[in-house]
Amino acid sequence: MAEDDDFLTSLVAQLKPYRGDFPAFTELPAQGLARDEVLDLLSRIAGREQRRWEEGYASGAVYHGDPDHIRFTTRAYALHSQSNPLHADLWPGTTKFEAEIVAMTARMLGATAADLAAEPEHEVCGTVTSGGTESILLAMKTYRDWALADRGIDRPNIVAPVSAHAAFDKAARYFALEIKKVPVGDDGRADVAALAASIDDRTAVVVASAPSFPHGAVDPVAEIAALARERGIGCHVDACLGGFVLPWAEKLGYPVPPFDFRVPGVTSMSCDTHKYGYAPKGTSAVLYRGHHLLHHQYYTNTDWPGGFYLSPTFAGSRPGGLSAACWAALVAMGESGYLAAARRILETASSIKEGIREIPELSIIGDPLWVIALTSDELNIYQVLEEMTGAGWSLNGLQNPPAFHLAVCLPHTRPGVADRFLQDLARAVATVKADPGRQTGMAPIYGLAKSAPPEMVRDILRFFLDTLYVP
Repeated sequence: MAEDDDFLTSLVAQLKPYRGDFPAFTELPAQGLARDEVLDLLSRIAGREQRRWEEGYASGAVYHGDPDHIRFTTRAYALHSQSNPLHADLWPGTTKFEAEIVAMTARMLGATAADLAAEPEHEVCGTVTSGGTESILLAMKTYRDWALADRGIDRPNIVAPVSAHAAFDKAARYFALEIKKVPVGDDGRADVAALAASIDDRTAVVVASAPSFPHGAVDPVAEIAALARERGIGCHVDACLGGFVLPWAEKLGYPVPPFDFRVPGVTSMSCDTHKYGYAPKGTSAVLYRGHHLLHHQYYTNTDWPGGFYLSPTFAGSRPGGLSAACWAALVAMGESGYLAAARRILETASSIKEGIREIPELSIIGDPLWVIALTSDELNIYQVLEEMTGAGWSLNGLQNPPAFHLAVCLPHTRPGVADRFLQDLARAVATVKADPGRQTGMAPIYGLAKSAPPEMVRDILRFFLDTLYVP
């Protein structure tokens, strides 16, 4: 029990590092602070947090990181900070930006000019959302409503690999869907035979990842989509993580299997503009092959006393400035910019993989392009992760199997960052190898997750979330 208390105390200290260093506002100040004072507080907090991501210590999180790019997109946001797509009459510029974000993303993901101008039944269309989770939730809600309207299924199911993003589980819980999970192979890719066996008369959609968040593996989309087409169901490809890398990796000659709207049977995709699209956080795109699907995403209300109410996504009011900044990032980067960025990322990832393979205690799951998952048969990989955390790195812990990953981004391509990662990794492995019983930080909790009752682990996770909202 004392160890648990020590862990929780340590967790609180980690989550609340500003206690005592900055004023805490638990009620509105009687007199508002001077704006310069407020900005000074904000600047000091930002300054403390900037170094780790700016110097490439984060996996994902900040995907571009160049100060000039950040200033550019921040300026774009500022110019449209008051806009709201809910009021299209006041801010038609915002709807212009969003329509073009959808079109540009769709074209990048295999839609042709003819697809964008096709009959509504076949046109590739979609909306801008707040992020990958909303894109996935909207798509699953759309398939639920489509299954009821077109097939009379009132509680359909989703069939997805265990590596699919947790947002699919979230969608199942929110929308009273069943989700049927199928295994992945040693390479992290979905088992197509198991997926086929799991499809039944109540299946509305099958899921593929391009690539999966845990292991960076691109599922066999062509085979999965063929199954969906044969059974008359949807196939959603989650390209939130890879949609702005894989098309350019393919052009650069890397082995990229078919994954997008060029594949017959792919009926929807999600793709995050705020990841490798290099837009500020808060935008993604969800795309469909046909308005007959997209219309199941929309919400309309014709008898509300407040007038007609309609919204394309979950939110009503939305920050138009984010859409403006996203549009600005896409048109400023252009094909040449994304191609150059992908080249830098993939070359850096290749050198990191080579370095990892020289550490005999570690292995890489599958053969990823740039999202590199590390595991070990000899060491407590979670303690290796903790040692990396102690060295300043913010990496993603994984489970089933125990592992962690590095999603290579542009900050990692700067001189010396990849070498620093490999040097710190070698030291972490040596530390754990010299003291196999060592357990610090989150390592015991990950270990606990394999043996403790699930509710005990959930209690810890709830404590984590509760702590976030305590001043």
